Amino acid sequence: MQIQFPNEAPEYSGRELTLAFPAMVDGQRVECMITAEALEDHFGAASPRLEDMIVAFDAHRPRIEAATRRLLSETRAQCLVLRSGYVRFYEANWRN
Repeated sequence: MQIQFPNEAPEYSGRELTLAFPAMVDGQRVECMITAEALEDHFGAASPRLEDMIVAFDAHRPRIEAATRRLLSETRAQCLVLRSGYVRFYEANWRN
C-alpha cells in the first residue's frame, strides 16, 4: 500500500472538533481527520480553537502523518479518524 500526503492545509470542523487532511492511498484520495483531543493530548494544542489546532498540526505534521500512515495501513484505508488513544498506542509501540 502506497500512502502519500498532499501538502494541503487542513480543514477545521468546529462542530466535530476535528481537522481534516487528505491522504493519497494507492492513487485514491482519502480524507483523514484528527480530533482536537488528540491534538491537545499529544501535539500541544492549547485548545480546540481553530488557531490552536492549526499551530499544533503544522508543528507536528510529520508525527501526525506517520501515525495516520500506520492506521491507514492497519485498516486498509478504512479508518479515517486519528483519535488520542490510537496516537498514544502508536507512539508507545511503533514510533522511532
